[in-house]
Amino acid sequence: MTANDSLTVPTNTIVTAQSLATFCDEYLSASAFQDYAPNGLQVDGGRPIQRIVTGVTACEALIDAAIADNASAIMVHHGYFWKGEPAPITGMKGRRIRKLMQHGISMLGYHLPLDAHPVIGNNAKLADLLDMTVIGPLYPHEAHPVGNIAICEPQNAQSLIAQITKALGRIPLHISANYKTATNTDDERPNDRLIERVGICTGGAQDMIEQAALMGCDAFISGEISERTTHIARELGIDYFACGHHATERGGIQALGDIIAQQFGLPVTFIDIDNPA
Repeated sequence: MTANDSLTVPTNTIVTAQSLATFCDEYLSASAFQDYAPNGLQVDGGRPIQRIVTGVTACEALIDAAIADNASAIMVHHGYFWKGEPAPITGMKGRRIRKLMQHGISMLGYHLPLDAHPVIGNNAKLADLLDMTVIGPLYPHEAHPVGNIAICEPQNAQSLIAQITKALGRIPLHISANYKTATNTDDERPNDRLIERVGICTGGAQDMIEQAALMGCDAFISGEISERTTHIARELGIDYFACGHHATERGGIQALGDIIAQQFGLPVTFIDIDNPA
């Protein structure tokens, strides 16, 4: 679905938290995903939406920034009420939600739907940012696949590192596919192999590296890295680039904010709360 489809909302319409959520739910096909947290409206601040702040994670710092911006809604990729977390609204969770309610701020969160969207999703936007062309899904047999396969101009790892660094403002951690094991030394050789076919799945998707190798990718890009990821990359012969969970997931929520601003005629401000992870 594109910004010009039938979900256009008249600019003179009063925007409620529920009507904003309904639009986003439909645009992102949120109900199609089995997710780790509820997608959509998570906290209803109880007042019309006139100004929106977007961000990656609904941390207290983002809430404070939204309060300072006089926002009536926050939209994020990482919201609340994750599976397995304690249910009581106490401690850190209590402080966050209390601030939202005290200032009448609604909060909407979209996780997997915002990763997977073919146009404004995190994976699609990261591919755009890196001048790569998406050619298909990482999991072709899934009804709503999250990861993508993209192609780029053939380049070595150092060239791709420079491109990622420029695009995201941080140097990725690179695990080379060219791992040498000898009788007297174990080290990484300079990687001169060319990278052209790349698997992409932002955030904490490092374990999808095996699927990327299975799909014939030369490299895999995600946000985080685990101890096992290093060995998998070396043994399967696929370069791995850990580019930061936060850094790789800024694009989707910014793009969704742009769509909302266009459709509803509301001011939308992206606020980036620094996170090195």
